[in-house]
Amino acid sequence: MTPYIHKVQYYETDKMKLTHHSNYIRIMEEARLDFLEKLGWPYHKFEEKGIISPVVSVTCDYIKTTTYPDVIEVEVKVIALKKLKFKLGYTMRVDGVTVSKGTSVHCFLDEKGKPVVIDAKYPELYNALYDNMVVREF
Repeated sequence: MTPYIHKVQYYETDKMKLTHHSNYIRIMEEARLDFLEKLGWPYHKFEEKGIISPVVSVTCDYIKTTTYPDVIEVEVKVIALKKLKFKLGYTMRVDGVTVSKGTSVHCFLDEKGKPVVIDAKYPELYNALYDNMVVREF
């Protein structure tokens, strides 16, 4: 799958002219939505089916700094999948050099906040995620 592309904006930098650390989480969110869209499951499709997928946890390791106007390529991979949640891995690179790595874990809930067993209720979503998974344990 093609990586998500994010150009660092000037307003995303701090007083030291570096991309503020909080923006990497936002970039991961953008990349996740792009990834799901490429799978044929844009987030509005989740909402239309009555599914929400909140963040359960997030990690981000900062390896090298970035600044305006760097172009960050974000590779997204499904690294774990269960019936109620999934885990994505993110590798962010500038000119082929890894600048950050992160993960996010998301669960599946209905609009009332009750867990959704995704493989039973929406097997096409489960299969799309499963087919793009690189690690089979969680």
